[in-house]
Amino acid sequence: MERLNQTSSVSEFILLGLSSRPEDQKPLFILFLIIYLVTVTGNLLIILAVHSDPQLHIPMYFFLSVLSFTDICFTTTIVPRMLVNFLSHKTISYAGCLTQMYFIYALGNSDNCLLAVMAFDRYVAICDPFHYVTTMSYRRCVLMVAFSCSLPHFHSLLHVLLLNELTFCDSKVIHHFLCDISPLMKLSCSPTLINEIVIMTEGPVLLVTPFLFITFSYIRILIAILKIPSTSGKCKAFSTCGSHLTVVTLFYGSIFYVYLQPVSTYTVRDHMATIVYTVLSSMLNPFIYSLRNKDLKQGLRKLLGRRKPQAAPP
Repeated sequence: MERLNQTSSVSEFILLGLSSRPEDQKPLFILFLIIYLVTVTGNLLIILAVHSDPQLHIPMYFFLSVLSFTDICFTTTIVPRMLVNFLSHKTISYAGCLTQMYFIYALGNSDNCLLAVMAFDRYVAICDPFHYVTTMSYRRCVLMVAFSCSLPHFHSLLHVLLLNELTFCDSKVIHHFLCDISPLMKLSCSPTLINEIVIMTEGPVLLVTPFLFITFSYIRILIAILKIPSTSGKCKAFSTCGSHLTVVTLFYGSIFYVYLQPVSTYTVRDHMATIVYTVLSSMLNPFIYSLRNKDLKQGLRKLLGRRKPQAAPP
């Protein structure tokens, strides 16, 4: 805490949130409370279903359960703070702000890397099915998850340490509902050139590289699917990738819109795109993955049926 106070004269920031109108605060609180409860419940059900059903003990669902756990943590980093701001004070401490930003970047980029790992899993399953068991061994799956969840923490730590070197003078109002790097840099009264160079170089590497890997994987998958002679075989192959492609489009479409632009162009209009990848995508993922997945729906039915109270015999 002493280190933080040495480079900044502000001890707290003010998060303006989504709206400054008093009459909007309670409806927004109810809306995001519902979203948060649905997100936690949906992703927790996915985790429990995968854990309890032996038929779901395969790499595809293992990665999905890790993604669900990351989504719960990601949303918990953001929404509870929003709920507090809606009903009470909108201030957040300097250390609390940097801590929130650290976990937003770490968990958000973990999602990013996990989506690439899931694309690789689909690529091996469709393009090299005879070697799937050996290629996607349990040890290799654990290593890929460990790498996907650890590498983003170094990326996040780099940005937080660089941001901590900036000086924040009189202005402490953040025009956002969370502590993000772009609006924070706008408040700095010291040069931000180094921060901007790192954002425009190192940032896209971690963001774009998994996306390019996903794109390459699906190009190969598409070529393999087009070679399948039967229409039913093509439909079955496409159905195994449809859910993942939907999630990828939702996640990357919004995140590219926010971050692949100069800091100076960042405006309040980017709030909606930020909500999509930080809040809505985590809520929708369980529905998207279970909507057309018979195995997962069956696993969820088994899980919920197991928890229903048994009727007493006559």
